Amino acid sequence: MRYNKIRKMDISNGPGVRVSIFTQGCAFHCKNCFNPETHDFKAGKEFTDDTENTLFSLCDHDYVEGLSVLGGEPLHPNNIEGTTKMVKDFKAKYPDKNVWMWTGFNFDKDLKDKEILKYVDVLVDGQYQDELANPTLSWKGSSNQRVIDVQNSLKKNQVVLYEDKI
Repeated sequence: MRYNKIRKMDISNGPGVRVSIFTQGCAFHCKNCFNPETHDFKAGKEFTDDTENTLFSLCDHDYVEGLSVLGGEPLHPNNIEGTTKMVKDFKAKYPDKNVWMWTGFNFDKDLKDKEILKYVDVLVDGQYQDELANPTLSWKGSSNQRVIDVQNSLKKNQVVLYEDKI
């Protein structure tokens, strides 16, 4: 897996203060994507054990509410194995912190049986659609996207939307 950047104090990608990682590589190429520099699978930096250690040390503060994983596309076949390991390790180290993830894939059609969902608390799914863009939406860029409470969705075997608790 490759990554583009890490933000050590992010307040725009999920609730509270978060650490965010942007994976490198995306095949969707949504029109007016807010991160086109993450599309090239060969760009960015290699994600290593040292990168994971650095990422987790940034999370090792009481004021950090959780980890946000964006892209690029963290669940693309080139990235999903590394992303799964990263969030699994994160939840083992920080069971009381949450993981938010953004993906162009659809929870119902593409992801329901993926191991990674065991470790994700909130998933924003669906490709960004420029014609449905709305800057007033919480945590998503276009109205077709959903903010999903993953663990409740898995328990109930149906999509349960995340209720904004702010």
